Amino acid sequence: MTEGAVARSERFVRETGLAATLAEVVEPVLHDLGFRLVRAKVDGRGEMTVQIMAERPDGTISIDDCELISRQLSPLLDVHDLVPGAYRLEISSPGIDRPLVRPSDFEDWAGHEAKIELSEMVDGRKRFRGRLEGYEDGEIRIEVDLPEVGATVLGLPLDLIGDAKLVLTDDLIREALTRAKKGKKGEDPEGSLGAGDEVDLED
Repeated sequence: MTEGAVARSERFVRETGLAATLAEVVEPVLHDLGFRLVRAKVDGRGEMTVQIMAERPDGTISIDDCELISRQLSPLLDVHDLVPGAYRLEISSPGIDRPLVRPSDFEDWAGHEAKIELSEMVDGRKRFRGRLEGYEDGEIRIEVDLPEVGATVLGLPLDLIGDAKLVLTDDLIREALTRAKKGKKGEDPEGSLGAGDEVDLED
């Protein structure tokens, strides 16, 4: 893999606080198992929940995959004692309207609609919604409809992206289902996760 390809496959999204510590611990383990971390999240409302969103490099993940990840991560998190008290470990798929966390995500899903929120204003705006045109020279390319000029392709600096995710549309659903079928050839069709599916493991 070339240096440029590696850079495109690295996450630019960075968690904060406890979630950042969790991400640092679990990401190498996921990599060794053949998965990529999409997002780590800690929800302290009510019962403490640790959510690890993961996928294979081709964007797929099955129920069996999630169970494997749970079995590997649960004792690891206990050893590191990162989460105070009892918690629920939740392994989930990115879902169809997935977060976009790598430069390659914007290339892989070019042609589909996305919502992007910046960490600071660009041309008086922080929020953009439009059709992805890929990633080039450190910028996310997105076609947006501007009232004053109409459809325009903008380049948004990667280091200003605070949050980005796909918008759930009929076209996206069809594309996601097509990719899922390609990814699970020869597998049990009932053993694959859909949008928002999760596997929980009580601590």
